[in-house]
Amino acid sequence: MGELKNWYMSKTVWGGVVAILASCSHLLGVEIAPDDQGGLVDSLTALAAAAGGLVAIWGRISARKRLR
Repeated sequence: MGELKNWYMSKTVWGGVVAILASCSHLLGVEIAPDDQGGLVDSLTALAAAAGGLVAIWGRISARKRLR
């Protein structure tokens, strides 16, 4: 477990976010089933990975210095 990754690639972080959102939604009268929470975590992780890729590409395109 010596490898590092960005926080937004962590299923644990997204699982926590989904748990918080599920709790808050419950207060508003919206229910998210536990089975749906797992799928939501997977979807959010995939979206975060796509967003990371887009930011990396945008960063390279907008960079002011060339790579060696």
